[in-house]
Amino acid sequence: MSTGAITQYIDVAQLALYGFWIFFAGLIYYLRSEDKREGYPLETDFPRRVGQGFPPIPKPKTFLLQHGETRVVPSPAAKQSLSGAEPAAQPIGGWPGAPLQPTGNPMLDCVGPGSYANRADVPDVTVDGFPKIVPMRVATDFVVESRDPDPRGMEVIGADGGVGGVVRDIWVDRSETIIRYLEVEVLTPTGLRRVLLPMNFSRINGRRRQVQVKSILAEHFASVPALRNPDQVTFLEEERIVAYYGSGHLYAKPSRLGPWL
Repeated sequence: MSTGAITQYIDVAQLALYGFWIFFAGLIYYLRSEDKREGYPLETDFPRRVGQGFPPIPKPKTFLLQHGETRVVPSPAAKQSLSGAEPAAQPIGGWPGAPLQPTGNPMLDCVGPGSYANRADVPDVTVDGFPKIVPMRVATDFVVESRDPDPRGMEVIGADGGVGGVVRDIWVDRSETIIRYLEVEVLTPTGLRRVLLPMNFSRINGRRRQVQVKSILAEHFASVPALRNPDQVTFLEEERIVAYYGSGHLYAKPSRLGPWL
């Protein structure tokens, strides 16, 4: 027999190859099992059916988070906090994958571009445990660069050309040192209230002293989801606010619905 041979038909190289195949198959099984800790079991509408596929959902496991909190997944609580919010809509037909039709205010019904995930209702924090996204009245060490237009005091103009409100403050990200939101004071039938406008949905026109928003109309600023704390924003509140402005690209005006051709 040649060097490395165990028998006339098996040698060390062949055993190493078989061992690699077994290891790789086990690795694929493990990874496919672990990626089912969130988002499973899968549900179908027509017929109503729940499935988990192969391999099955793994047993619950406790994860230690950055600031001492723990999270057990999979679990009913984890599914409730991380899965998508339940849309206020119904299918337009009785076939699988039928488009959803909003049943109330489409900009608040968690449908299509207005959908969002039920993230934790706690603020994001910096490495030292302080809220990360705060207004500049709290983050007093932040200033607007002198060569850039300061949006505070500017009127916010909606897609219809109307005035939705006035910018009163700027919300910054302490970790990324960028502007995340503009705080807009809005006049509503019940009085003044302040709402957040995501920076990515706005365009600052320094010459006209205006902040232009194309996603929603002026009247829609009064219904932007509110904050529980006026000086901080939670993950869930961010999801709802961004979804509200995103939904406006489809639902703000009837002319935005339906095909172009």
